[in-house]
Amino acid sequence: MEKLQKMISEKSVVIFSKNSCCMSHTIKTLFLDLGVNPTIYELDEINRGKEIEHALAQLGCSPTVPVVFIAGQLVGGANQVMSLHLNRSLIPMLKRAGALLL
Repeated sequence: MEKLQKMISEKSVVIFSKNSCCMSHTIKTLFLDLGVNPTIYELDEINRGKEIEHALAQLGCSPTVPVVFIAGQLVGGANQVMSLHLNRSLIPMLKRAGALLL
């Protein structure tokens, strides 16, 4: 859990993902299209990915990918991110975090 906290706090936008997950691809594409440069951890490629996935589950993330953190705060998975985007709350959140300079 300590390793997870360090990973989350190092950058303004952090995405935990898996290459095999189509929703992960969708969320990564959204952030990149918005001009955000997120830190992306592919849990199916990195050392201790299963351990990190377990820690995400302990935080209440279900499913465990994709999971997005902005400014160290859990935003949630694909449904939460897309809801924020559709109700026009995502871009202001990214601006406050310093991840978007529009």
